[in-house]
Amino acid sequence: MALLQAAALPPAQPSYVLRGHNAQIHSVCFVRHNTRLLTGDAEGWLVLWNLASKRPVAVWRGHSAAILAVSTWTDDRLITHGRDSKLRVWQLKASDESTFSIVLPIEDPVTPRHEPWLLHTISVNTLNFCSFSACEASPSEAAQLSIEVVDTTLLVAVPGDTEGDIDVYSLPSKAKLTTVCPPRTTKLGMAMCVKILIQDGQLISIAGYEGGHCCLWRFDHVQQQWVLLSTTKSHTQPILSLDVAKSLRKYYTSAADATIASHSLTDLTASRPIKTTETKHSGQQSLHVRSDDKIFATAGWDGCVRVYSAKTMRELAVLKWHKQGCYALAFADLSSQQTETFESENKHSGDEQASTTLQTVGQRRETRAQTTHWIAAGSKDGKVSLWDIY
Repeated sequence: MALLQAAALPPAQPSYVLRGHNAQIHSVCFVRHNTRLLTGDAEGWLVLWNLASKRPVAVWRGHSAAILAVSTWTDDRLITHGRDSKLRVWQLKASDESTFSIVLPIEDPVTPRHEPWLLHTISVNTLNFCSFSACEASPSEAAQLSIEVVDTTLLVAVPGDTEGDIDVYSLPSKAKLTTVCPPRTTKLGMAMCVKILIQDGQLISIAGYEGGHCCLWRFDHVQQQWVLLSTTKSHTQPILSLDVAKSLRKYYTSAADATIASHSLTDLTASRPIKTTETKHSGQQSLHVRSDDKIFATAGWDGCVRVYSAKTMRELAVLKWHKQGCYALAFADLSSQQTETFESENKHSGDEQASTTLQTVGQRRETRAQTTHWIAAGSKDGKVSLWDIY
């Protein structure tokens, strides 16, 4: 009976659809404690959306070619990576949003817009469509790489000029620190996706390759070199994306084939993934694990967003609205740090903002935007769907 009732339920619908891009969406990212969503398209346009009002607050063309990835670094810095071989860091403060154009690319794809203050630019290799990965390093962690210690040091990993290599830069210095070299005994092909992170105080790098392999390294700060921990092959087609569940000590990969695989971050003898699932749906990319490590999701070439259990890898939901392929996906960050920051800000400003009914309504919208379990999916159709599930 329960199965019959579940089958009778109508398909899930997005809570909202953001329409404003004139080209396919290549990247999405929640910023400023989930009050904003940054989206980038195939023509280099960037739109910063207010999630409470679902309206744009800043529109500019940040790159002369497709956006490969967008991310955030502190509340007022945005990172964008373009096919024009540039990785850029912009400063866009909340207090400055009123000075920016809100004319969307779909309304005017030609007229230049006022740009945020450009803090940093790094020239990088983008021949293989591989987007960057970044992580913040504490002063002690930065010291392991002989980096000049600053309050907020960011490590950025991008494909190198030699096939299979991964270059690691630091910001704000923009210095190239080191190169992660793959084993030359195995034919891996180009690096298709990378991840850099700090796990248990150790700097870790993971890369997925054109040949379906994944390589895991740890940085040895004594020898000042990368040590290859494991090489696994779980896909017959190029790996499209990967992400890490730190608390589970696992990472997950998706590829142009129909396989989803989980791998160990700690088993140094692993030559095979922990588990693989044959989904029967090829072309799942932009795999992301939610901040609580309970679920992960993929954006599918068939237009579907698929949600999986991080523990069992069982498919939990299929979100179908877009009629064209989905290329980008992001989860709202509901980590304890985000929640504490949000509660602290509300406590500080709540008395001032509750003076009128209109302000109270605005507060409620802001609260909902910051505490909703959003999934954002960007599609070839130029639209971004917002889903509220789990």
